[in-house]
Amino acid sequence: MSAEQDQSHEQGSTAGAWPGGISAITLFVEDIDAAKRFYQEVFGLPVHYEDDASAVFDFGNTLINLLRVANAPELIAPAPVAPPEAGARLQFTIQVADVDAVCAELARRGVVLLNGPMDRPWGIRTATFRDPGGHIWEIAR
Repeated sequence: MSAEQDQSHEQGSTAGAWPGGISAITLFVEDIDAAKRFYQEVFGLPVHYEDDASAVFDFGNTLINLLRVANAPELIAPAPVAPPEAGARLQFTIQVADVDAVCAELARRGVVLLNGPMDRPWGIRTATFRDPGGHIWEIAR
């Protein structure tokens, strides 16, 4: 193997480890206080980290970073930040043991479901709801 091929092979082996798991997801929110309260009350999670612009929640192996929309451009420029009324572009799914029981608990916590609980043709039971920033969450079994 030539030195050039060997260097290319080494670079490929480093890139071969990519991608790993998703360690953090940043969600842009208009009202950081409402979003933080929602995540604390609905998911029952403590704030993992916060500052004036963000609040971070630990969902096991993934951190959810709620970031004030005013601070988002510095992360994604030159891409624009879309407003919530632009429509959903993603959905987060959380596995649960009993979709109906979780839906009942969500209702007690003041969450209005977008749909469900329902049995999907692909064999799972689901329900979805929206957080204050307009992000869609699905619970599924």
